[in-house]
Amino acid sequence: MNIARIVVLAIALSAGGVAAYLASGIDSKAPAPAQPVAQLQTVDILVAKADINLGQTLTANDMIWQSWPASTTSGSFIRRGDRPDATTQIAGSIVRAPFVAGEPIREAKLVKADGSGFMAAILQSGYRAVSTEISAETGAGGFILPNDHVDVLMTRRMKDPANPSVPDLVVTNIVLANIRVLAIDQAPKEKEGTNNLVGRTVTLELKPEQTSTLASSRQAGTLSLALRSIADVNQVTVSSNDPTQRPGINVVRYGVNHPGAAAAK
Repeated sequence: MNIARIVVLAIALSAGGVAAYLASGIDSKAPAPAQPVAQLQTVDILVAKADINLGQTLTANDMIWQSWPASTTSGSFIRRGDRPDATTQIAGSIVRAPFVAGEPIREAKLVKADGSGFMAAILQSGYRAVSTEISAETGAGGFILPNDHVDVLMTRRMKDPANPSVPDLVVTNIVLANIRVLAIDQAPKEKEGTNNLVGRTVTLELKPEQTSTLASSRQAGTLSLALRSIADVNQVTVSSNDPTQRPGINVVRYGVNHPGAAAAK
């Protein structure tokens, strides 16, 4: 073996030894201390274990405690630290508005029936549930569903006793505006998989003074419902009991022999 090869081999062995020494020195160093991680403060909140439907009677098995970040909780949430027996206290309440799985249970969406029927339980305080007849033609083709808001329209024919020869007036006006629908027939909620509900009666949520308006309007003419957009629910509509004085009403004058006169009766 020539001298050059011996020199190269010696240098390689020396470099390997130095590298091994340096590596062992690095491994022997103590690891740097880990930075402390801030602990997120949580609280146990009562939430829905699964979807809970409108009108369902709540049981303890429908609810579960779940950890939530304390900074995101609301004062309306039920905390385990404040009410550890909340599941037994709330059990038996009727659901006035549905919950989705994982949604915090809020007592504003519950009501204690105390032996009363479902409809009496979901009615707002100071309101009345009143039913009236409808059909597909007078109920927006069946597209009015429970919890929608409607306007109640009355159509009637008016005669002028002083001028009997003058053609009749067919008058339509809004007698009740922005009324909440409680049920169609005996269905207080939308049926799954359907987007319409054709029924023969509708139950409306009315103030006491509105009940007499509805009753008298049923005798005075033909009632129909106009479905309101969800964006218009909070708008205020002024109505009048005098159809001849209220602005914006629809008035049609039919002659005796007009083909629409018979349809308007």
